[in-house]
Amino acid sequence: MRGHDEHQENMFSYISSEKRVPLDHPLRRVREMTDRALLALSPLLSELYSLQGRPSIAPEKLLRALLLQALYSIRSERLLMEQLNYNLLFRWFVGLNIDEPVWDVTVFTKNRERLLDGNIAQAFFDQVLAQANGHGLLSDEHFTVDGTLLEAWANRRSFHPKAEPPERGSGTGGQKLLRDTHESGTDPEARLYKRSAAGEAKPSYLGHVVMENRHGLVVQSKVTASGTREERKAALEMVTRIVQHVRAKQKPGEAVGAITVGGDKGYQEQTFIQGLRELQVIPHIAEYEANPQWPNWLTAQEREHPGFAISQGKRKLVEKIFGWIKWVAGLRKTKFRGRRRVDWMFTFAAAASNLVRLVKLIPAQT
Repeated sequence: MRGHDEHQENMFSYISSEKRVPLDHPLRRVREMTDRALLALSPLLSELYSLQGRPSIAPEKLLRALLLQALYSIRSERLLMEQLNYNLLFRWFVGLNIDEPVWDVTVFTKNRERLLDGNIAQAFFDQVLAQANGHGLLSDEHFTVDGTLLEAWANRRSFHPKAEPPERGSGTGGQKLLRDTHESGTDPEARLYKRSAAGEAKPSYLGHVVMENRHGLVVQSKVTASGTREERKAALEMVTRIVQHVRAKQKPGEAVGAITVGGDKGYQEQTFIQGLRELQVIPHIAEYEANPQWPNWLTAQEREHPGFAISQGKRKLVEKIFGWIKWVAGLRKTKFRGRRRVDWMFTFAAAASNLVRLVKLIPAQT
């Protein structure tokens, strides 16, 4: 018998959003790990708010909403609020009741500076990483470093001469470069840069990560101005922090394990490799073919290290991370202006990438 196409709204609903979400839905695992991280951040979040005045939107709900934006490739906060208005799955994840009104989109704008000042993205990233470490998923020995171009929210036509250019440039021997004499009127911190000779120079930043090789988790992230030197400088800074952390965990008298760092040919540079050696890190950097213009700086012992081929094989995992951050989390072309804001979102997206990976790595509790 054919049913009737009738529509009559119910006055009450007796099914909660908690019951509407399937028990095996992957967002449940993400929500569990997110809540554990936010619970640890509660004292830090409390310091960012005054004890007086009207209660604001809970920062935990704002962060969960931003996490949904990255996980589901929602390109703006306005569309995020539209989804949150009628999507029961999103309401459940954020922590909104079915009848609770959604916020105005300007809530994100007004609270972003507070979250930036508290460096909440880095704190959230650290807490997610701590959960991975608690399950023994992080390697303390083998890492891979790489960088990617993040297109800035600016146009090439927005670049104009600086009112007060520096007397000495940032090039070799004080040579003045384009970045010394011109800046974008839209995003002054963005630089025109291209990753290859055949590529197009675009206003951009560089996003950098250090990945541990065991399970492909991001352990360090950073955003810098565009430039080849900036890429190697940022990599060395991140590796230094990792080495210090690994050494601090070792007990007195415990044998020091060999630390290796893999990378592509862009890191085949004398100063960078020498910096790794000073940190007692074995460089596993890809080499150029025999060419006097592009010398290789690895020793025969480093080149023949038994883990060299393994490190080079793990490099593709970094590209998967960058692909997820840029195309799923939406940072291929950032909508934020200024390196500080771009760095905040890049770190938060790296934490979201780790959460997606941890859902597959940590067994579900029955």
